[in-house]
Amino acid sequence: MGREYFNGQAATLLKFAKAVADPEVAAGLVEKAADLKERAERPQDRAGDQTPDSAGGQSCSG
Repeated sequence: MGREYFNGQAATLLKFAKAVADPEVAAGLVEKAADLKERAERPQDRAGDQTPDSAGGQSCSG
């Protein structure tokens, strides 16, 4: 996934964070948005490597 995707997802989470009344939920959304922005800044070939379940939890060497 590319930089634009992660930035778009982060922007959406920030919009939701502004709309929710629960401050704990808003804080969680802001934290997740920050994680996505950080992921957007990583080199693209490594961004997918950081996802723990990107292989569906199974070995690819099958």
